[in-house]
Amino acid sequence: MSAPTHFNPLLRVLHWLMAMLLLAMLFIGVSMVGDLSPRHSVLIAVHKPLGLALLVLVLIRLAVRLARPVPALPADMPNWQQKVAKLSHLLLYALMLALPLVGWAMQSAGGYPLALHDSLLLPPIVSQDAQLYALLRLAHTVLAYLLFISILAHLAAALYHALIRRDGVLSSMTTGSGIRPTPDGQ
Repeated sequence: MSAPTHFNPLLRVLHWLMAMLLLAMLFIGVSMVGDLSPRHSVLIAVHKPLGLALLVLVLIRLAVRLARPVPALPADMPNWQQKVAKLSHLLLYALMLALPLVGWAMQSAGGYPLALHDSLLLPPIVSQDAQLYALLRLAHTVLAYLLFISILAHLAAALYHALIRRDGVLSSMTTGSGIRPTPDGQ
């Protein structure tokens, strides 16, 4: 069975949905840190459930990604670029998984329950501890900035494929038209 030329439609939907939600989360997070107005509590009230939703979405996305074949990178891409692309995707998935888990642990350590609904609280995943809370808060911030930088690099790579290489890598995740064959027919 040969590799597909485009991503599965469910993976494409999850990719773009998560892209929008992740960018929203990053901007909400930056706004939360710099805003102590009455809007602060609204931002927190949006940030926490959205983080949990992203955790669920990344788990679904990982399951679909492992169950469905994905397009191969163009064969004429230099080997080092293929390795960097694979490592950058691993980093993105690791950050998308780690960030909400660290946020949940941070809230647990701070004694702040995560509510799915008024009466439905998620259990803490670490013991309440002020020093751990401070460490996890720093880790959450660092991971968020690392995710933002990784997203920018991912976007730059997508634009490189679309505007310079014109090899169909971006369209395999947008329109589903797929990666073009290499000039030598491979």
